[in-house]
Amino acid sequence: MMNKQEVTLIEPRKRKYLSQEFVLTNWKSLEPFFEELTNRTIEGDKELEQWVLDRSELEGYLEENLAWRYINYTRNTEDKQAKEAYLYFVQEIQPHIIPFSHKMDVKLVESPYLEKLDPAQFHTYVREVKNQISLYREENIPLLTRLSEESQKYSEITGKMSVEINGKEYTMPQAGALLKEPDRNLRRQVYEKMTERRLADKATLDELMNELLKLRNEVATNAGFSNYRDYKFRELGRFDYDAGDVFTFHDSIREEIVPIVAEMEKTRKEAMKLEKLKPYDLDVDPEGKAALKPFKDADELVAKTVECFNRIDPFLGNCIATMRDMGYLDLESRKGKAPGGYNYPLDEIGVPFIFMNAAGTLRDLKVMVHEGGHAIHSFLTRDYELNFLKHVPSEVAELASMSMELISMEHWDLFFDNEEDLIRAKKDQLENVLDMLPWIAIVDKFQHWLYLNPANTAEERSREWLAILNEFSAQMVDWEGYEELRRNLWQRQLHIYEVPFYYIEYGMAQLGAISVWKNFRENPEKGLRQYLEALKLGYSRPLPEIYEAAGIRFDFSKSYIKALADFVREELAKLGGIRVDE
Repeated sequence: MMNKQEVTLIEPRKRKYLSQEFVLTNWKSLEPFFEELTNRTIEGDKELEQWVLDRSELEGYLEENLAWRYINYTRNTEDKQAKEAYLYFVQEIQPHIIPFSHKMDVKLVESPYLEKLDPAQFHTYVREVKNQISLYREENIPLLTRLSEESQKYSEITGKMSVEINGKEYTMPQAGALLKEPDRNLRRQVYEKMTERRLADKATLDELMNELLKLRNEVATNAGFSNYRDYKFRELGRFDYDAGDVFTFHDSIREEIVPIVAEMEKTRKEAMKLEKLKPYDLDVDPEGKAALKPFKDADELVAKTVECFNRIDPFLGNCIATMRDMGYLDLESRKGKAPGGYNYPLDEIGVPFIFMNAAGTLRDLKVMVHEGGHAIHSFLTRDYELNFLKHVPSEVAELASMSMELISMEHWDLFFDNEEDLIRAKKDQLENVLDMLPWIAIVDKFQHWLYLNPANTAEERSREWLAILNEFSAQMVDWEGYEELRRNLWQRQLHIYEVPFYYIEYGMAQLGAISVWKNFRENPEKGLRQYLEALKLGYSRPLPEIYEAAGIRFDFSKSYIKALADFVREELAKLGGIRVDE
């Protein structure tokens, strides 16, 4: 295993192409570099390789520059200066970059020295470059700019949402934490306040979706595709599976996972002695115990996460400690902060930034170790000179994060003072592992319908969403009184607005994470070594090979999913959770 002394991440990598003093001010300050790269004469394979690395350095600088603009904007969506800085890059810098990037892509693939590049380092990169050439259309440049602008409106709209409960204002994440309180009347009140607040923006979010559908469909049509779904599959670089494989995933989840979720909900209803299980009953402890409080504030969350990761391997703990010491963590929820959580890689410095909305809940602990898994991935790939290799496909990125949720669970005693609370936390985690898989299938299947039927109306969207929801529902929850919310639950899913079709990866990676955890339970040293070795590959290998390096399979079959579900069910049984009879 790696040791603590290997991580010294205070200074960014020394630039070889750009000067260390270079600062982006406007397009004119950048244009000479793009001109030089586009027009450079290349007379050998070594010169071609250096050209690729020079281009990579420039792109890495720009990606980090954009990253900080996005980070600062999401930290406070009401900060006009931060918003303007982000939009300036999107509106005034990116449109100029796109045509130059296309010219450089063509320059690379038409080079007579292309075949002499080392395939171990450049195979996946060249494959992606060729893919981008096939998708490029000049008329899409202004459309892609508009899409960047429009999709960010979702965070602005939802970031402003708050509710007043008993005279106190709560952000939506803070209010959501109250749904774990034993007082059912309080939970109902909170849920109804949140429902009312979400539905207040229903029409606004519908109009935003109408605009996004129109723009995305136009982009796809311009690129020669009959629908945006097929265009997006190509843009996401889904070389190793297709829509048919995704439909197999949907079917496997419906047949193998939904029945287990139904049993879990039935067990919950019986334990709570309820005549009707309502949506505000799903997060509370079924025995009426107070919500778990794994930490009191962000400082304690970080300190305990560092120690938890240290116990697994000192290298892992040092990654989070380095981010803490550099100020690359923003964890607590506050008004005006964008919803959700993310780990944003910063390519030049090699230290990522973690953003989340912690409110002291068990879910926050899970988000922290999840994003911590992403962060470790960034540290493990930071030494690649070719920037592309640091940016792995989501099916691998989420494998890193979801595996860390399960591996770290072995040391969650740091967060809980007694064994009973620890068992509750582990049961909650494993139940959520199973419970989220149908939701992922629902969100993904809904997006297929959205973009295969791009002229859909708000009413048609609600109707189709409800049909898909019912297909994957355990049918144990009574939604009477909340029918309108249920018809529009899809509006809560940020991915549908901001990163379309990026969600199924969570399901694929969750299956992989269960398998990684299973290996870790059976042989901790070997399981951890394979996991870290796979992450260190970055995107230097195709997707199935990375999974194979982790000692697992990239497989959506019913038999494989059943085997993994059975393993989780058995682990739940050991904790006193439900067990479905054969």
